Amino acid sequence: MTEIDAELASKLQIDVPHAARMWNYWMGGKDNFQADRAAGDAVAGVYPEIAVMARQSRRFLIRVVRFLAAEAGIRQFIDVGTGLPTMQNTHEVAQGVAPETRVLYVDNDPMVLVHARALLVSSASNGPISYVEADYHDPDKILAAAAQTLDFQKPIAVMFMGVMGYEPDLDVVRSIVDRMMSPAASGSHLVLWDGTDTSTAVVEGADKLADSGGVPYILRSPEQLAACFEGLAMVEPGMAPITLWRPDDPQAERIDAYGAVARKP
Repeated sequence: MTEIDAELASKLQIDVPHAARMWNYWMGGKDNFQADRAAGDAVAGVYPEIAVMARQSRRFLIRVVRFLAAEAGIRQFIDVGTGLPTMQNTHEVAQGVAPETRVLYVDNDPMVLVHARALLVSSASNGPISYVEADYHDPDKILAAAAQTLDFQKPIAVMFMGVMGYEPDLDVVRSIVDRMMSPAASGSHLVLWDGTDTSTAVVEGADKLADSGGVPYILRSPEQLAACFEGLAMVEPGMAPITLWRPDDPQAERIDAYGAVARKP
């Protein structure tokens, strides 16, 4: 084990459920531990739709990134709280449209860092992909890292995909979003989705997550999530269940997760 690997291993708490690894488990991935699976099963026991939400969140990401790259002309992305890689990650979708696209991944989980290093190596022929080990509560650190590879004179897409529920104070969430969007050029876009308190079952699932030792996840109303986009111009269809945001499947059903995309004037 190298010195760096030893440092990562010391940070890896395999006996404590972690959001990125639980999400990986719900998506059918293998980068998780028993504590993650136990907590994941506890949530699914009262809210079986969590696995559907996990898969649909990735499909939402794919549609959003494809829209931003192909229709909005975005060539720079900051993916905050990226999680463990699964099918069609942000850089793969964006660079599939425009190979020169630049992507900064942000996460604070040691396992994500290991996978991120592999991504950096494998994508050398396209636009640069970088990674910063950071928490979204430190937007200045994220922005400093972004400034090393992204051009803030040109539009950037800032993405918070299902991660802001781990911050209990909505005012703090709005402050983080505002700080991240403040230096972005006109034409930049904000993408944000989170689980919502739109059914009794999902609320019970969130309670079970906390009871199982996972970090509590705060479910908010769609109206509260919409407040994070204040001052920005919503892209149609506005704040909507992520399954119904420009769906590929006309039979897509509503789920307890809402999101939106908005443009900075």
